[in-house]
Amino acid sequence: MELDLHDRVIVITGGARGIGRGVADRMVAEGARVAVLDLAFPDGEPDDRASIRCDVGDPGSVADAIAAVVARLGTIDVLVNNAGINVEGLVEDLDPARFKACLDINVGGVFLASQAVIPVMKAAGRGRIINAASFAAIVPSVASAAYAASKAAVVQFTRVLASELGPWGITVNAYAPGMVPTAINGFAEMTPAAQDRLLDTLSLRRWQTPDDVADVIMFLASDAAGYITGALIDVSGGKLATQIPAKAYEAAGLDRQAPAGARKQESRST
Repeated sequence: MELDLHDRVIVITGGARGIGRGVADRMVAEGARVAVLDLAFPDGEPDDRASIRCDVGDPGSVADAIAAVVARLGTIDVLVNNAGINVEGLVEDLDPARFKACLDINVGGVFLASQAVIPVMKAAGRGRIINAASFAAIVPSVASAAYAASKAAVVQFTRVLASELGPWGITVNAYAPGMVPTAINGFAEMTPAAQDRLLDTLSLRRWQTPDDVADVIMFLASDAAGYITGALIDVSGGKLATQIPAKAYEAAGLDRQAPAGARKQESRST
């Protein structure tokens, strides 16, 4: 199945770094015309995409950025609401301002960007809105109340908007990434023991890459996903499949430290 995204105009919020940057790179490679919206851009930002400064928590900034995309590229076929922040802390200790900021960016940003592109997509009679949720929306962690609440809200927002925009042929879906080492989570800087504890929760025991996420987003952005809407796609490497997936590696005699699919170790009895 070929996912033809050639010449599609795709807007990616938070696309200057992390997962968003990886998704933008893939979309450009597929021939899409990409606009990246972010607060700041690193030196040497590629000139094969439009880079537009935008604060997704600010209604005026979002409206101006979307208008700039349309002025420059003519339309918007796909919106990927990737921008987000992580706020951690026990509820009793959490600063109310930080809690509010998490919801303002992670939920408010999705709302504002979606609201801004709706008239453009309605006029075209088609469109794709794809929202970043998280496995935390389904199974949260201790000290993740702000982040988990924001991502759960994104899932429900996605479902409502999918039905509201169905009459115009616009689909709205969400995706739940797993554990991609980025600056937002610090997975790569954890001790080996801490990394092992996290990896043991995955059926596919390896860190996720931005490409793993991009594969799902590209599918949802394509014509092949035209009859999928209001869905939450789990792309977490099987984090939610079973309670203790590490048992499968032990039962198969596989090295838990090796990537998923590694060769079976020699029997301990030999």
